[in-house]
Amino acid sequence: MWLAVGLVALVLVVLLIKNVFGSGGPSPFDHDAREPLKPMVHDPKEKNKVLKQGFLASRVPQNLDAIVVGSGVGGLGVAVMMAKVGKKVLVLEQHDRAGGCCHTFIEKGFEFDVGIHYIGDLLENGPLRCISDQLTNGQLQWDPLDNPFDQVVLGPPENRRIYPIYSGKHRFAQELKKCFPGEEKAIDEYMRLAKKCNFGVWMMGVLKFLPTPIAKLMVYTGIVNLLSYFFRYGTRSLTEVVNGLTENKDLRAVLCYIFGTYGNIPKDASFSMHSLLVCHYLPGAWYPKGGASEIAYHMIPIIEKAGGAVLVRAPVNRILLNDAKEAIGVSVMKGHEEVHIHAPMVISDAGIYNTYQKLLPKEVQATSAIQKQLNMLKHGEGGLSIFLGLDGTKEELGLEAKNYWIFTENNLDELMEGYTKKDREQGMKNIPLVFIASPSAKDSTWEERMPGKSTLTMVSFAPYSWFEEWKDDKVTNRSADYKELKESLIQSILEVVYQLYPKTKDKIEYMDAGTPLTNQHYIAAPKGEIYGVDHGTARFSSEYCISMRPQTPVKNLYLTGQDLFSCGYAGALAGAMICGSTILNRNLYLDVMKLCRKRKYAKKKPQ
Repeated sequence: MWLAVGLVALVLVVLLIKNVFGSGGPSPFDHDAREPLKPMVHDPKEKNKVLKQGFLASRVPQNLDAIVVGSGVGGLGVAVMMAKVGKKVLVLEQHDRAGGCCHTFIEKGFEFDVGIHYIGDLLENGPLRCISDQLTNGQLQWDPLDNPFDQVVLGPPENRRIYPIYSGKHRFAQELKKCFPGEEKAIDEYMRLAKKCNFGVWMMGVLKFLPTPIAKLMVYTGIVNLLSYFFRYGTRSLTEVVNGLTENKDLRAVLCYIFGTYGNIPKDASFSMHSLLVCHYLPGAWYPKGGASEIAYHMIPIIEKAGGAVLVRAPVNRILLNDAKEAIGVSVMKGHEEVHIHAPMVISDAGIYNTYQKLLPKEVQATSAIQKQLNMLKHGEGGLSIFLGLDGTKEELGLEAKNYWIFTENNLDELMEGYTKKDREQGMKNIPLVFIASPSAKDSTWEERMPGKSTLTMVSFAPYSWFEEWKDDKVTNRSADYKELKESLIQSILEVVYQLYPKTKDKIEYMDAGTPLTNQHYIAAPKGEIYGVDHGTARFSSEYCISMRPQTPVKNLYLTGQDLFSCGYAGALAGAMICGSTILNRNLYLDVMKLCRKRKYAKKKPQ
């Protein structure tokens, strides 16, 4: 028996070395691609020449190597990786500008981001920074947020408690202990578990990169759980773990507060997923210098240099298949006509629901392999956003380069469940969670670009069903009832804003709100979900992980982006890395780690 176990283990080790540590094709990370910094472009018209290149059949490159559907970070990221090894890639975006959740828009002279509020883990020679630098040739720069970078606010105005959240390997826990004397043991254990789960996430990438039979063998023999805390705690809820550590309700809320960055309330959230976010911000928090649109702006020229293109106003209405049901290209709607574009592979950053349910023919959707995947999924929570344009500088208005997470009380599960069960009008007047941030205060170029102005952005959640009755209305002319509901939402949130930033009162020059319908229209988010498919405990089981891979049941059709790994900038890039590794037949994570070491060595080497 033990001989058989030993032989199985030996075979697994050999296969792991071959598939994980072996290298196949060329790598986009084989050398440091950073170039000397070029002057930043602040003129929106100049930037739009890159970000808003409209679709025309005449602009489609010939002899494509791949077509990418969607220009979010996951789509642009894998397109750049392919471009860097000489592949000609066409990226198609349905919106009027590239970037997905990283795009910005300007109204009444104010620029707003729609999805990038802050990003962690961007230390100079860390993996995420190295990947970001490679994909932008070192042109994307970052501004650090204040420290504390987050403030957790609990309770009503008359009994408000504010807990600062600091970055720093040790400072995060040290500052929490100052706020919660007597809870040192609970905080230490929380951090120990979070760090172990975060460290174990490497296994998630390995399982998605390994051949399916090997991945399944590792899962069903229990090796995955043995090697990785991430999967050991993946199906345990955040509430279960945290409540087992402390009875202090405020501390429980503070340890759970950042669930708003992925959308599942603590009792439905995976402790492992939550751990990724906690550890993500331990090194610090950053914001893109020049705004979120800088991300796409610096990626697109690399795709173009290799002969590819990024075209907007290019709604893909279906993926083209041959008689063998293999992907051979896409169809783009141009007016009332279809334009067919062919390529040997199609990569979708449109999200798994859109890819399977909108872009594939009914008979392919109905196949058991695709239905099995769809049955494992749930829609994520719908997002709400409010945008305020203010007259005054950050100094005049008292705005800060930090975020506020405001909860009406400390019982987070009950708060959020009660909110979504309310009727629509009552819910809009009593929102239990609001995220408030000032993009203008975070961006060191803002005053030069838009002097004398400032912005605030607020984010929360709401069920898609509250707005579904207006889904077929014209987006720019929805009914009076819809507009009244939006106004009710704005007024409810403004009361919270004025409590935090009293100097902003009477300084508002522009305000508007986005609902799940807004997300559905502008970023093609099914059910208005801002974080893709649901990030609950089921998603972080090892069985789920090996089912959702870059390869789809349709040959030559691949998935990338946040639905493949997890949400956010880092999660979408991780999805792109896994997809790129599969397509290029190379473990790109190992290449990145080698590049990080080269950069560190080069910095230490005497000049």
